[in-house]
Amino acid sequence: MSDDIQEARDWLGNEIDCASCVHQAFLATGACRPQRACVNDRYARRIDRFFDWNKKLASGYIHHPHFEVRAIAAKYADVFVLPALLDDPDETVRWNAARRLPHRYILKLRFDPHREVRIRIASRLDDAELIPMMGDSDYYVRLVIARRIEPSLLARFIHDEEVEVRRVVADRAPVGWLLQLAKDEDASVRWQVAQRLAPDLLLRMQDDPDWRVRFEVARRIPLAQLQVFANDLDPLVCEMAESRLHPHPVQREEEVS
Repeated sequence: MSDDIQEARDWLGNEIDCASCVHQAFLATGACRPQRACVNDRYARRIDRFFDWNKKLASGYIHHPHFEVRAIAAKYADVFVLPALLDDPDETVRWNAARRLPHRYILKLRFDPHREVRIRIASRLDDAELIPMMGDSDYYVRLVIARRIEPSLLARFIHDEEVEVRRVVADRAPVGWLLQLAKDEDASVRWQVAQRLAPDLLLRMQDDPDWRVRFEVARRIPLAQLQVFANDLDPLVCEMAESRLHPHPVQREEEVS
């Protein structure tokens, strides 16, 4: 069965000429097949299939002019030739090489110019290895780090410019740090803090401008301090306070019937 695209063109758009290919003899053995498995084809699936069928040839293609051939060859090539690809101009090639190399090699890519590479690298590192990346200019790289790094190392992200990063800090940081985030400019961060802050400290957030935060405070604050929410501007906050101040008595089954 051939691929859906019924054409055979190389990466420059030229029709593929099997007669001039260095692997012409493979046609007779079934080691390649037009529109199915061909290293010269511009379609990635066909290139991948060629190297899957002819793994020993992959190392000879890591310097091919077409990035897709190099990237796919990196998946099959001898691991000893892969370090040279960490300096490849294409990010896909660099990553495909890095993912197969020993752990020490991927540290080099922590400062890769392409964000996708740095994101993938950050997803494989831990703690001390991630610290040099904490000042990354891309918010999503910092977000991945904030989700993975030891909570005790999150202090640098408390004032991060990206709200998603600060929200992760509010969710994972040691509880002793939460008051530093209780006045965050973003309500979703403050709401996350309100869910984790000790009940006896929640009164500090009683005047929060966001009703969701006040609702959470009213839900968890000690009863002795709850009266301040009885006349809250938001009806849901008032309802929560009322339900705790004056809970309905449990009716016995015979009274219900």
